[in-house]
Amino acid sequence: MEILDRSIFELHNMLKNREITSQELTNKFLEKIENLNKKINAYITICEDIAIEQSKKADEKIKNGNISYLTGIPLSIKDLICTKGIRTTCGSKMLNNYIPTYNATVYEKLLEQNIVTLGKVNMDEFAMGSSNETSYFGPVRNPHDLERVPGGSSGGSAASVAANMCAASLGSDTGGSIRQPASFCGVVGLKPTYGRVSRYGLVAFASSLDQIGPITKNVEDCAILIQAISGYDEKDSTSVNIEVPDYLKDLKKESLKGLKIGVPKEYFIAGINEEVEKCIKHLLNILEKEGAEIIEISLPHTEYAVATYYIIAPAEASSNLARYDGVKFGYRAENYEDLLDMYKKTRAEGFGDEVKRRIMIGTYALSSGYYDAYYLKAAKVRNLIKQDFQNAFNVVDVIMCPVSPTTAFKIGEKIDNPLDMYLNDIFTIPVNLAGLPGLSLPAGKDSNNLPIGLQIIGNYFQENKLLNIAYNVEQCL
Repeated sequence: MEILDRSIFELHNMLKNREITSQELTNKFLEKIENLNKKINAYITICEDIAIEQSKKADEKIKNGNISYLTGIPLSIKDLICTKGIRTTCGSKMLNNYIPTYNATVYEKLLEQNIVTLGKVNMDEFAMGSSNETSYFGPVRNPHDLERVPGGSSGGSAASVAANMCAASLGSDTGGSIRQPASFCGVVGLKPTYGRVSRYGLVAFASSLDQIGPITKNVEDCAILIQAISGYDEKDSTSVNIEVPDYLKDLKKESLKGLKIGVPKEYFIAGINEEVEKCIKHLLNILEKEGAEIIEISLPHTEYAVATYYIIAPAEASSNLARYDGVKFGYRAENYEDLLDMYKKTRAEGFGDEVKRRIMIGTYALSSGYYDAYYLKAAKVRNLIKQDFQNAFNVVDVIMCPVSPTTAFKIGEKIDNPLDMYLNDIFTIPVNLAGLPGLSLPAGKDSNNLPIGLQIIGNYFQENKLLNIAYNVEQCL
């Protein structure tokens, strides 16, 4: 096994036993990025000098016996997480020149563990997209097939992990933006419970839905990274003040006997790719043979989830993106007549088509006379979707289903059909609306050798249980 194929856990042991230094490891990753990034386009900003400096500091810490699981480990960071002194673009022309003056809480926590920052990775503009084709910096390509999308919006994060251009990555998930790219790229991705991880310093898309989470090579690494970034933060009013378990310690090889797995009948419907359905059902059969109990459940309001999401998320985006007006920071149009003309031209030139589309949908849904008809109704349906999950968790331990109805599609295939693109997140969106934790685990491949992801959904703040089940499923596979 090549060194860059290794997991965080394996690299940690190598660093601890002085088999390699963080500087050597960092240089190997930087070399890989230099060779591959032109093809895959995963990185927007490569932080070579910063990475080398951080790796030197990490080596000093290791030498003094001061080592955590992440000390000296090279990571990539999605380009909407604020990093002091490092450009943070959100994949948009609007923030092409933006350099934050502060760190996001999650990044601060990683720096305390002495990680190495390889760079900021590509994404759909302002996290709006399911294919990484809406980025101002061009599409990311799937390492399994360069003609296909890596998924979105955390496409750069998933592709950088799958292509061994980093040891792991941080992404964000608003409607499936960690799980869907993890599924398309054949890696592990976890969206934590809403409130488990601080959103301070995450550039907001839809504040009631966004969550930061890890994208890693396996479940063990996922536990290490989520441990580092979880916990209460007084800077984030939506952060929940409850104890964080020891996720790594809770990973135990144990029997799946008696585990009650809920399978929603609404998630195996017309339109789902035959090979995806076959793969997930085959996996469920394996788990049944291992002693798990497979229970068909109903999540009756699933059919309204996409419509509900595409009212709530654009409405919040319309509000959150109002600040990009060319006045204090970011892009400003060069030629304009007066202040109003400057606002108009800045926003017209600075935002891409998908962002403009969602701002217009959101502004319309919030406008006078339409708020009750759209936003208020969507908020009520959201509660019904939450209730569906609560009813299910009274009967089952976890829910399992596909991450996406298809495997990775070709670049350009769906970009001109927004509705087709939006339906891509039909199995991931309900989890965000309910605020639940969800994990994508590689489950197999289709006839084109493209990865298929299994989605495991847990109850609120039960990431430790979710990770442990995923770990045992991973062992079965």
